[in-house]
Amino acid sequence: MSPRVPGSTLGEVVTARRGLGRKRLVFVVGALLIAITLVFFALRLSSDVPELLTGTVPDDAFDRRYVEHPALAYLHIVPGIVFVLGAPVQLALRIRGRHYRLHRRLGRFLVGAGLTSGVFALAFGIPHSFGGAGQAWATVLFGIWFVACLVLGFRAIRRKDVRRHRRWMIRAFAVALGVGTIRVWIGIFQATGLLSLQASFAPAFWIAFTIHVIVGEWWLRTTPHPPG
Repeated sequence: MSPRVPGSTLGEVVTARRGLGRKRLVFVVGALLIAITLVFFALRLSSDVPELLTGTVPDDAFDRRYVEHPALAYLHIVPGIVFVLGAPVQLALRIRGRHYRLHRRLGRFLVGAGLTSGVFALAFGIPHSFGGAGQAWATVLFGIWFVACLVLGFRAIRRKDVRRHRRWMIRAFAVALGVGTIRVWIGIFQATGLLSLQASFAPAFWIAFTIHVIVGEWWLRTTPHPPG
């Protein structure tokens, strides 16, 4: 049983414990989604690299897009992976407080990586959408939202507005994590037999990204800005 802070009311203690539990849940879910993203990235590499080295093209329509347009695909994927892995470090209060110079330098690098990934998500996802127009429109909407969050976050920190900077970066990270949730929804549709692989992409994109935008806003409205 954790000790009670002197002078605090029972309600404050309960609220603090709930907040801690919520943060732990978000951390676990976020780590799981990052792990899912990394697993599918490794599978993508294992499928594409042999084809690219031998100059062959796979028969599968889904895989073929990556081999036929590797520059567009991987200029989206690789910087996106870098952003997803680096953003938790940037958002960690301990890093920001104790290693501010590292935070600034890494932040500039990650904003560049995120912008590159977002722009090439549009360049690859719109003309080469596997899930048709529904997936393409989801890519447009949430891709532009992701890029806008990064730009607004960068502008905010240039004006020394740390609070707005943090909020926009959390929004961007929330959307980026949606890539892992997309895979979960595609798996659900496949396991239940509700949709074919190709038909599952558009609803998976819309459901996953919408959930992540909503959860990001909920987190910002229910979690106070850290002091300092």
